[in-house]
Amino acid sequence: MIDKNYQPSEVEGRIYAAWEAAGAFRAGRPERLAADPYCIVIPPPNVTGSLHMGHALNNTLQDILCRFERMRGKDVLWQPGTDHAGIATQMVVERQLMERQEPNRRALGREKFLEKVWAWKAESGGAIIKQLKRLGASCDWTRERFTMDEGLSRAVLRVFVELYGAGLIYKDKRLVNWDPKLLTAISDLEVQQVEVKGHLWHFKYPIEGMENAYITVATTRPETMLGDTAVAVHPDDERYRHLINRSVILPLVGRHIPIIADEYSDPTKGTGAVKITPAHDFNDFEVGRRHLLPQVNVLDIEGRLNLENNEAFLAGAKVGEELNETLTLHGIDRFVARKQIVDRMEAAGLLAKIEPHSAQASGAVSTHVTWPSAQYQIGIWWPHQIWREMFQSGASTSESSAKRCCDSGW
Repeated sequence: MIDKNYQPSEVEGRIYAAWEAAGAFRAGRPERLAADPYCIVIPPPNVTGSLHMGHALNNTLQDILCRFERMRGKDVLWQPGTDHAGIATQMVVERQLMERQEPNRRALGREKFLEKVWAWKAESGGAIIKQLKRLGASCDWTRERFTMDEGLSRAVLRVFVELYGAGLIYKDKRLVNWDPKLLTAISDLEVQQVEVKGHLWHFKYPIEGMENAYITVATTRPETMLGDTAVAVHPDDERYRHLINRSVILPLVGRHIPIIADEYSDPTKGTGAVKITPAHDFNDFEVGRRHLLPQVNVLDIEGRLNLENNEAFLAGAKVGEELNETLTLHGIDRFVARKQIVDRMEAAGLLAKIEPHSAQASGAVSTHVTWPSAQYQIGIWWPHQIWREMFQSGASTSESSAKRCCDSGW
């Protein structure tokens, strides 16, 4: 006799187990070897949490498509898997260690900490798979993968090697948003702009060959001045036109850097002269590329000054007591170094003024750590122009389709 009320818990688990036992979801079954293939790769959910309503809707739609194509006789593969979500996973595990009053990741060491991460992955990832099965997802569970599986890692390496061998990608340095707490690059989607109340320091840079002559630049990040490689002025700014192609002497370092003409400098803002630090500012990086300026990275991955044995920093620096005193800043946190640099500039009579100033600082959504001076250089793989052209032309012959295929942001 049929019950008056439907009890899914009494039915669905039993039916799903029967489907799995019969291999109903497996791709490549003998009777379908000659059938047309149909494949969907599940967008891998992060192992840091549980599935939500968005996952339920998304996976239900995929399941409908896969079941429909199976009924049409196709050889269907719905490829399941989970994503490592490295930053979020690290935060979860670190929080667990803190709550359990266990040694932190630095005290544990890399290998022991990775063991903790893999243990968490097994726990959380297992819960997600159970949720998908409870939804009735008809995935081929014999092929379940994790984005950090050894096999997938080898596949990624192989693809990169093949693309490089074919001349389709190259490696170059670009600026990224860098989190000095988690020691990792952060995507633009994981960055939030936070308004920070600080100061605007106006520094005077001596002009080479002109007695008692200075050009004043303003900065919210005094510590980055050690990586300056130019001062930019607007080509139409009458105040500085006679100084273009001359050089200034970078205080505290003694490096001679050029005064360049670039429209990036806004004559209506500040002094109209801008210090250019290509290794620590996205806009400065582009100016540096236009003028072929050297890139002097003066920060390490933890946001501390990196000066000793730094060939780029020492190139062109004037050997002497001033440079020796600057080298004592090596290894010091950037905010501590900032105060010392300002004090030295003031003592040298090169601090014109200090103004209160509110600025937008980049911060990590996950850690809430702001790094107003830790944009960082890193090696990144980029597609060659020929590959971009192939991709665009292959997508469609129409310009509008190419634009839809390749977003202008890329």
